[in-house]
Amino acid sequence: MNTEYRKKLPGTDLDYFDTREAVEKIQPGSYEKLPYTSRILAENLVRRCEPEKLTESLKQIIERKRDLDFPWFPARVVCHDILGQTALVDLAGLRDAIADQGGDPAKVNPVVPTQLIVDHSLAVEHPGFEKNAFEKNREVEERRNEDRFHFINWTKTAFENVDVIPPGNGIMHQINLEKMSPVVQVKNGVAFPDTCVGTDSHTPMVDALGVISVGVGGLEAESVMLGRASYMRLPDIVGVELTGKLQPGITGTDMVLALTEFLRRERVVGAYLEFYGEGASSLSLGDRATIANMTPEYGATAGMFAIDEQTIDYLKLTGRDDAQVALVEKFAKETGLWADSLKDAEYERVLKFDLSSVTRNLAGPSNPHALLPVSELANRGIAKEWKEEEGLMPDGAVIIAAITSCTNTSNPRNMIAAGLIARNANKLGLTRKPWVKTSLAPGSKTVKMYLEEADLLPELQQLGFDVVAFACTTCNGMSGALDPVIQKEVIDRDLYATAVLSGNRNFDGRIHPYAKQAFLASPPLVVAYSIAGTIRFDIEKDTLGYDKDGNPVTLKDIWPSDEEIDAIVKQSVKPEQFREVYIPMFDLAKAESEKGDPLYNWRPQSTYIRRPPYWEGALAGERALKGMRPLAVLGDNITTDHLSPSNAILASSAAGEYLAKMGLPEEDFNSYATHRGDHLTAQRATFANPKLLNEMVRNENGEVKQGSLARVEPEGQVTRMWEAIETYMDRKQPLIIIAGADYGQGSSRDWAAKGVRLAGVEAIVAEGFERIHRTNLIGMGVLPLEFLPGTTRTTLGIDGTETYDVVGERTPGATLTLLIHRKDGETVEVPVKCRLDTAEEVSIYEAGGVLQRFAKDFLEAEATA
Repeated sequence: MNTEYRKKLPGTDLDYFDTREAVEKIQPGSYEKLPYTSRILAENLVRRCEPEKLTESLKQIIERKRDLDFPWFPARVVCHDILGQTALVDLAGLRDAIADQGGDPAKVNPVVPTQLIVDHSLAVEHPGFEKNAFEKNREVEERRNEDRFHFINWTKTAFENVDVIPPGNGIMHQINLEKMSPVVQVKNGVAFPDTCVGTDSHTPMVDALGVISVGVGGLEAESVMLGRASYMRLPDIVGVELTGKLQPGITGTDMVLALTEFLRRERVVGAYLEFYGEGASSLSLGDRATIANMTPEYGATAGMFAIDEQTIDYLKLTGRDDAQVALVEKFAKETGLWADSLKDAEYERVLKFDLSSVTRNLAGPSNPHALLPVSELANRGIAKEWKEEEGLMPDGAVIIAAITSCTNTSNPRNMIAAGLIARNANKLGLTRKPWVKTSLAPGSKTVKMYLEEADLLPELQQLGFDVVAFACTTCNGMSGALDPVIQKEVIDRDLYATAVLSGNRNFDGRIHPYAKQAFLASPPLVVAYSIAGTIRFDIEKDTLGYDKDGNPVTLKDIWPSDEEIDAIVKQSVKPEQFREVYIPMFDLAKAESEKGDPLYNWRPQSTYIRRPPYWEGALAGERALKGMRPLAVLGDNITTDHLSPSNAILASSAAGEYLAKMGLPEEDFNSYATHRGDHLTAQRATFANPKLLNEMVRNENGEVKQGSLARVEPEGQVTRMWEAIETYMDRKQPLIIIAGADYGQGSSRDWAAKGVRLAGVEAIVAEGFERIHRTNLIGMGVLPLEFLPGTTRTTLGIDGTETYDVVGERTPGATLTLLIHRKDGETVEVPVKCRLDTAEEVSIYEAGGVLQRFAKDFLEAEATA
């Protein structure tokens, strides 16, 4: 701790660290030019960096250098139950491994405060038009997840520094925004900026509050939990100037979908974005949160807004303590984190986006950055004429219409607008089409309270949008089963069926196995599509239905005015609602519990929780990087949904067959996501997505066949992917994956890396990696390698019959040699870039992964204590 910079925070009895003085001492006049992100990273260094390393580390930030690592110590870790539970399963396994070596397992604890929110376990088995859907869905959730919840309850008493928010309370990001983040932390009499990492790619949602909050994989989160610094280099910090104002009738969802396409096009992958300008100042905190939540969809690491009056107003609105709100304002103004203090900040790159250019939008049919203005529905062949046949579902049938995900349910304007659309539709006699499975799953209980206050919840209920959960549901692929009659018709007629949801992801195969494609939309548009019943509908122009007098009704006839929306938000959303929800919730989470057994009593028949194998057999051995065979040759934009899907498990899948053998009834197979605490189930999800295109598997015309398929070499036999993995595991055959650009985009799930490592994959060579997945690969001891520009699997003529070696010294950014041994005996030498980007990453990789590295360090420390 650098005590020379510790000062009194004026007007308080707290201290703070004077970052401005530390920076100006190195380079006078430089602090005012630093972006917001740099100021917070610099404060972290001044407060936490070893004094002898401070000057050199601060220079990296001041001089915008990116050649050295510096430590970052996030103040807290937030987890949802899937990755959070998986991380704690890993720590429980780590305790076992350390106990086996004679160490004290009780000493293995999160050092950093860790908050686990159970929000990813509920599937919408009972839709929003069914009576008591919420209670019924919760009953199913408790029954299916008894093993998981037993383990989570053990963690509350076994580990120090772990608070648990039980199921049925909301989504981690919305709870983080509305309650968990104090914006300014206080510890041991020192005030400092709140920072956090979370085991979900949408953790940046609280960047909207001015909090550096980034999504990481479970493995990186484990490292931070255990008190290790998260080493980083100065990120690319991009200024995004927002100009103009949104046009009347345009929602925050419309805005963020347009921004997502714009920012993807501008290639901001991995960057920290800072939104500013007149347009940013005019946005409500709800709109800012919608932008920040979509950070992974445009590929950035963070989407920051500086602290200003909107921040303060939001903290008051959400019932934060008056003294805390005053502290945030005082601290921000004193330390240069208030928006007005950043007018001289300099960015290496500035992008401009005019909010007034935004029109009403969807995104789809397969990617969140595939902008689809509703004015283009007909031109792009989405909306087209279709013949309605009595008793049959139409082409493009919307089988799921879900108001879901914290992305949009955290924005009161969006939710009130949805309620008003429902009210206006009900008045005119419009109804939901009978084949549409509707649901309302807000990320916070406060949403239900203000919808009730505005008398709009009954209107939504009348159209089939009753509350089915306070959880991450359809957006995460937990959309539940369809009505069997509807499912049979979809299958028998091979119907082009779709989903419309207010979420953030719509990748192929994610939302529901029988929804061939999915479209992102604002909550009011989701309601409108439930009435239309088909995506073939021109939602802006076509007739939704007819009133009691036979007059046609279109969207504009039921769309509310901005003035009405704003008036109801002002009248109905109240601080006491947030206090009523969150004070008892967090009092319960922090309640003292009797200390439990430090070692978990594993249940041998569980398909949810099993002692992890990362210290055993081949996983504990050397990775020779020689004689590797390709498991898959893949194209661009491979997502973590391709690598390890999270949605419902079908009986015909490898995981389904395994669960049946273990005695589970098909109705309780649950989702791939919920089984990730059991490696025997979870590894069968590897490449299990039915939309996978493995270029090693082609039909007689040479076209790539779609499906979870692989080709076993050298025999050339095509099998289901899991059978190929089993074959290679039996042979102890080391594997490699060859891929295109943007490999591993999407959710931060660590099983996308764990699955391939358990299969025997030692290296992945791609044209580029998404940030979180690359760190997860390293955390599992898988080597990420990048083709140099101009070189691809296509230019090299790779067909999957080859074997591969990697040679060269693995140092940050080094050029290694990929030796490709072709079937005809030719060997090709290809230079590739080593994507171990820091010395810390090299150390983790060489140890075999994050967990192996910690176990080694822990045992060495105990031996010398």
